[in-house]
Amino acid sequence: MDFGDAPEEAEFRSRIRAWLTDNNPGLPASSTSDEYWAGQAGWHQSLYDAGFFGLSWPKEIGGHDLPSGYEVIVDDELASAGAPPRPSVGYLVQGIWHHGSADIRSRLLPGIVNGRDRWCQGFSEPEAGSDLASLRTSAVRDGDDYLITGHKIWTSYSDAADWALVLARTDPDVPKHHGISAFRVSMRQPGVAQKPLRMINGITREFGEVEFDGARAPAADMIGAPGEGWKLAMTVVSHEREPGELGYVARYRKLVKELTHQVRESPTGYGAEQRRDLAWAIVESEMLRQHVCRRLSDRMDGISHGPEGSVDKLLMTQVEQAVGHAAMSIGGAPHDDADDTWLKVYLYSRAQSVMGGTSQIQRNLIASRILGLPAS
Repeated sequence: MDFGDAPEEAEFRSRIRAWLTDNNPGLPASSTSDEYWAGQAGWHQSLYDAGFFGLSWPKEIGGHDLPSGYEVIVDDELASAGAPPRPSVGYLVQGIWHHGSADIRSRLLPGIVNGRDRWCQGFSEPEAGSDLASLRTSAVRDGDDYLITGHKIWTSYSDAADWALVLARTDPDVPKHHGISAFRVSMRQPGVAQKPLRMINGITREFGEVEFDGARAPAADMIGAPGEGWKLAMTVVSHEREPGELGYVARYRKLVKELTHQVRESPTGYGAEQRRDLAWAIVESEMLRQHVCRRLSDRMDGISHGPEGSVDKLLMTQVEQAVGHAAMSIGGAPHDDADDTWLKVYLYSRAQSVMGGTSQIQRNLIASRILGLPAS
C-alpha cells in the first residue's frame, strides 16, 4: 500500500494546511467541556464552506465525489494543527443514502452534509440498548402522519438537534426485527421533551434523554419501506463503528500530540512509567491510523466491510482507553481549581467499551459472523 500523496493530493494538503492557520477554532480537547460540543455546528459549517467536508460523498447531496483518501488528508492535517476532528454525520448519510428514496435523499441529505440541519439519533432505549430490536417506541398511522410515542436515551446532541432519526415499531404482530421502521422526526414540536444527561466528566451537552408523546412524523418522512428500519439500523451502526467515519483517529492524535508537548515542555517532570504510558498511546493511535488507511484503501478498491466493523470498534476502544490512561498518567487528578482536562479525558475513555455497542457484544458478533463459531 502506498500512502504517499499524489500531486493533486499534495496541493489539497497544502490548501487545508494554509486554511487551518487562520481558521482553527481553538476548541478545548474533545469530550472534555460543553464548549467543545457547542462549537461543533459552527466548525462543521466552516469546514464545509471551505470545501473540506463531505469530500467522498456524491455531488448531488453537496459532496465532492473525491476518493476517500482526501478525507485521510483532512484528518491528518486537523490532527497536526490540533484542530477538532470532522463532525460525525457519516453514519446518517450512509443510512439515508442506502435506504431512502430519491425524494428522501434529495430533501434530507444536503442539510446534513452542509451542517445547516442538526440531527440526533433516536435508537437506544432504557430497556433496548445492546438488544436494540427489543425497542418499545411505537409509531401509529394517523392520516398522513405517524404518531411517535416512546422513550429514547443516550441520544447524542439531542439538545441542539432540529431532527432525529428515530426507530419505532410500526407492527407489533411480527417478529421483532421485522416490525421496525425509521423516520425523520422534528425535535421542535409539541410532544417532544428533551433533557440532558450529565456525564461523569461533567459534560451535559453530548447525550440526552428524549420522550416522544404523540409527536408527529409525516408518512413521507419514513426512510425506507414500512418494517425496513432494522436494515437501516444495521447500515448505520456498521458505519458508526468505523473509526474513519467518526474522525476518531484525528481526535486521538490530537490528544496524544498535546500530551507529548506537555512532556517535552518539562522533560524532567515525568518518570519512566509515565513515558511508557505515553509511548504506548502514541503507538496505539498510529496503529489505528494505519488501519483506517487500509480500510479506506479497501473501499477505494470496491471492497466493503460488514461485520468487520466490530473489529474496528474494539480497536477504537483499545486506543481510546490507552490514550485515556496516558492522559491520567501524565496529567493526573487536579487539586483545588486546577485544570482537570486530562482527568476528563480519562473518565470519558471508560465509556468507549459501552457506547456504540458494548465490547462484549462486538466479541460475540466477531465470533458468530466472522469466525463462524457456534452460539453455545
